Amino acid sequence: MSESNPFENLQEQIEDAAGFLPDGVGDDVLERLKNPERVLETNLTVDMDDGSIESFRAYRSQFNGDRGPYKGGIRYHPGVTRDEVKALSGWMVYKCAVVDIPYGGGKGGIVVDPSEHSADELERLTRSFAKEVRPFIGADKDIPAPDVNTGQREMNWIKDTYEKLENTTEPGVITGKSIENGGSEGRVEATGRSVMFAAREVFDYLDTDLDGATVAVQGYGNAGWIAAKLLDEQGASVVAVSDSSGAIHDPEGLDPVAVKEFKNDSGHVTGYDDAEELTNRDLLTLDVDLLVPAALENAIDEDIARDVQADVIVEAANGPLTPDADDVLQDSDITVVPDILANAGGVTVSYFEWVQNRQRFSWTENRVNDELERVITDAFDELTHAYETLDLPSLRTAAYVVAIQRVVDAYTGNGNWP
Repeated sequence: MSESNPFENLQEQIEDAAGFLPDGVGDDVLERLKNPERVLETNLTVDMDDGSIESFRAYRSQFNGDRGPYKGGIRYHPGVTRDEVKALSGWMVYKCAVVDIPYGGGKGGIVVDPSEHSADELERLTRSFAKEVRPFIGADKDIPAPDVNTGQREMNWIKDTYEKLENTTEPGVITGKSIENGGSEGRVEATGRSVMFAAREVFDYLDTDLDGATVAVQGYGNAGWIAAKLLDEQGASVVAVSDSSGAIHDPEGLDPVAVKEFKNDSGHVTGYDDAEELTNRDLLTLDVDLLVPAALENAIDEDIARDVQADVIVEAANGPLTPDADDVLQDSDITVVPDILANAGGVTVSYFEWVQNRQRFSWTENRVNDELERVITDAFDELTHAYETLDLPSLRTAAYVVAIQRVVDAYTGNGNWP
């Protein structure tokens, strides 16, 4: 994976797109758009099961709140850095803006490998983090959610910690909870579902048939495997998938559900059936109709991009392409549907969950999925309209132009009050 700095990548993407805004944007406002409003950095001291004490570095970045409360996930990963969290919080701002939901952007992370800790240790770690961020979060302030290596369990712990310390009931303080704790139907599949919708829309836009298209999915976590399953249901043929153990390939097509069951049992996708084993790089450069990078940021750098043979890339991960890779793919006429649209299903259904929590009224899964489809398809139409009418160089630029304009309009409409 490239060592490219994700925060610098975000800033470059914003600068590139801002130059295409019809009315332009001043350097002073641009500087605001490129940097977080605040970043909390803290050390969490946690009791281990053996009686020892360990410290964990943790972050929460609140990037921009011009369009609403900060919104963004919390990831547990040994590679979490301050710049990564800042970048992810910035991408959240523009992700929310491009699908036009009333949120700003935030992100959190803890430097930890959860596989090395017991459930009790992870609960103590999560509650310690919740205690530290409690003054900064709330249903009208900052609403965290799951991200890499976190899920319903961790969100339930954060909700419970917050409510006990605040002596209140506030399910909307966090999203991605279990159904029993105020979560929403359809939330688990939301990111993978929006990837499928984005793929369907771009294939239709390119006058290409998704039915029968070959697909490679890099990363077989929640977003990747659900995208694979839903694309398979649309008639596409998932010929390769990967996780941290490596990649598997079958030109006749894999059964995404069976591969997931194998991974659940074994802990990895490699070794599945009689599939050919490849490296992750091999998967990224397969000759397929659709490539779905669904792992971590910077998975495709300039060097790998030169060997990419896919016709279309739909980004399920956040920031999977470096800016230099973007340039290479653009020169190669490879269509890229950017992350801030393609994987926006997670934050969109998080918004639906927040709305349900505030109304104390639950939606059916069909309603959630129908509303999500409407949001993603409308956003794709607005993106392609900007792409064509402004003669923009890529769909990514178009997404940022639409998103930045909405943030600028909110900021200028509010005015600047010291």
